Amino acid sequence: MTAPVATVLLVFGRGVTTVGGRHVLTPASAARVRAAVGYVLAHRDAFAAAAAPLVVFSGGWAEASLGAPRPPEGCREGDLMLAQARAAGLSAHAELRTECRSRSTLENLLHTVEDGLLDGHVFGPGHPLGLVSHAWHLPRIRFLARKVLRLRGAALLDVPATGGEPASRRERALHVASRLWFLGVTDPAGLLRRERAMVASLRRRATG
Repeated sequence: MTAPVATVLLVFGRGVTTVGGRHVLTPASAARVRAAVGYVLAHRDAFAAAAAPLVVFSGGWAEASLGAPRPPEGCREGDLMLAQARAAGLSAHAELRTECRSRSTLENLLHTVEDGLLDGHVFGPGHPLGLVSHAWHLPRIRFLARKVLRLRGAALLDVPATGGEPASRRERALHVASRLWFLGVTDPAGLLRRERAMVASLRRRATG
């Protein structure tokens, strides 16, 4: 039996930095774009046959949590990921969309839904949603996708990126904390309130 191909991908940003006064993707963000491009090219026949192949790049400025100002228009994670994908020729194989408001993984998912970027697509084992990020990040994305998108198991397909940065030591703590703080909560407003409280609590522990 042939494994299903995800012809709709959701790519998660990993930060923006400045080099020579210009806003650029962090190496990890760039690695995630390369993973999306590589996946599409490896399955170009499936994308060509799909009714509505789509790649969504989601990310605003995660550094906002550290007090960083909003990047200029066109310089947020989603914008810069889209530019890199277009330069690699990805628009020849799929429609490309962006979500540029998010400051966290939870917001990536919530704003993608709120902006209607996945409207018209029904996901399941035969038509999974591809999640593009680093392997150490994907378990938390899957947990949050279950909360926000009501998708789990084979309805989600991992597309792991490599390179850009080592595994995040903080990620496991965030995953465990998310499972505790989001227990029993599924509505968007409630999830956002819990996330803010969770982040504040983790910061107090780190500085206490």
